[in-house]
Amino acid sequence: MKKLLCSLLLAACLVTPARAARTVPVQVDGQLLTVQGTLESGVTYIPLRTLLDTLGDWSVWWDSGEKTAVAVSGDTRLTANPDANTVTVNGQTYDGQVYVKSGRTYVPLRLTMNLLGGSAAWDPWLGGAAVTSGDAAHDAADLYWLSRIISAESRGENLHGQIAVGNVVLNRVESPEFPDTIPGVIFDRVDGVQFEPVKNGTVYDTPTVQSVEAAYRALDGENVIGEALYFYAPALSQGVWINANRTYIQTIGCHRFYL
Repeated sequence: MKKLLCSLLLAACLVTPARAARTVPVQVDGQLLTVQGTLESGVTYIPLRTLLDTLGDWSVWWDSGEKTAVAVSGDTRLTANPDANTVTVNGQTYDGQVYVKSGRTYVPLRLTMNLLGGSAAWDPWLGGAAVTSGDAAHDAADLYWLSRIISAESRGENLHGQIAVGNVVLNRVESPEFPDTIPGVIFDRVDGVQFEPVKNGTVYDTPTVQSVEAAYRALDGENVIGEALYFYAPALSQGVWINANRTYIQTIGCHRFYL
């Protein structure tokens, strides 16, 4: 019995434990991918074709002879080799786990984006990765969350009113009274939840096309409300604290704006 127990313990020690992996959302330049990535040992992996199709202007195929995934865009050629665990761009080869699952070639997201002149960062509010392409005008996380808070706060408002909501968020980023990032401002809880959509969850809803345009315009510097830091909708709130403590500027649509 003692020998049997020792044999079982030895066998257990020789078994390599499965690496913990989970699926995570990935967004590219504000667009949430329909295919999720996989997070494993702190690295996010994404199907190569899904990533490059989203970036646009790429041809992707599997080279059965070389057993590699190949992608070409203009003068840029990328290969991903699962056997060698390498990603090669224009003849320069870099180590990074590459694997094939369900007919899809997965590549390390951050490494691949860095090689293509873009970037990938972990977004704790998304619980996934935010990818900014090399030619993007704005940071992916900034665009993603600004368009969503605009949509959730002012869905149904005209474009002018939606840009104003975006202006308030950006004004707060510049103010020493608030966090210095767009997601930080939106999810700020220092004095309680700042925006009702964060509390009721509508900030996670897909934004309207107009809200995305409003976010772009606000990020590009278009300002319709000056230095306003606060707003509220009288139809939904009495705004007791704001009326008592802040300076009124003007009303746009259903919102009153204050310094």
